[in-house]
Amino acid sequence: MQSKYKIRLLRANLFAAALALASWTYMAQPAAALVLWLSVGWLFVTALLLDFSHRRSKGLPWQALSGALLLGLIAVAPERHSFLIWAWAAMFMLPQKRWVAVFNTCAALISWSFIAPLLNLPEALLLLAALITLGVLSSAKACQLIDINGSIRKRLRLIPGLNLWPSGQLLRDLSREQTRSEREAIYAELLIIQVKRHQLWSAAQKLCNLIYSFEHVYRLNNQTLAALTLSHNPKEAAHRRKLLCAGLPETQHSHHLPLMDIELSGLSIETLVQAPASTTGS
Repeated sequence: MQSKYKIRLLRANLFAAALALASWTYMAQPAAALVLWLSVGWLFVTALLLDFSHRRSKGLPWQALSGALLLGLIAVAPERHSFLIWAWAAMFMLPQKRWVAVFNTCAALISWSFIAPLLNLPEALLLLAALITLGVLSSAKACQLIDINGSIRKRLRLIPGLNLWPSGQLLRDLSREQTRSEREAIYAELLIIQVKRHQLWSAAQKLCNLIYSFEHVYRLNNQTLAALTLSHNPKEAAHRRKLLCAGLPETQHSHHLPLMDIELSGLSIETLVQAPASTTGS
């Protein structure tokens, strides 16, 4: 799985980039050396902490930090690091929040302003035009990646190897499981569990380990999990429900909904989270 997602290759590239920047510190001015070592440290830490997991938020604005470091490298020694201006094209290819994109756009223009005095006017304007063109093309590519990644994540497990799925998958599974339960005379229920925000992922892993391999867990929001469980009868389901809740953090609240009692027309995740049928808490 790691080779599929190219984690090792990405980590190797980050280490190589860090070593390349470290080699630039030789004979560099103190200010330039400081920014270079900050960049080296950031690359090393990023490579070491790189995690093979879908569960961590991709919305963290780390692009702002890398953009600030890139701006710093150009600002402290524009005559030596001027060719780094082209790295902004790669920066805009990364999916990022709107305010981060605005920040990086401003930083790219400031970077150009440091390099422009080193060029004559036609060359500076040509550089600006090329930078804007590449930035627009890169941003368009980033939008495509966001759309592709969004559709892929809807079908991906949130933690590789565990039956943990996004909330949209639950809405698709409910209809199928209702039909299966009615056809095979199986009692199914939806167990909804609310935990503290910092307990969500650990609770999700525990819940995935407690359920059967053919059952599924879903992340409804930052504090709510749902498990679609199958049992022979309501009595067995109640026993299983107690065992599942006992294996989770103490500070949790839960409620359950018999699957056949759920009205699917107009159903939303918010409705499932906010409308408990029966509640147990600890």
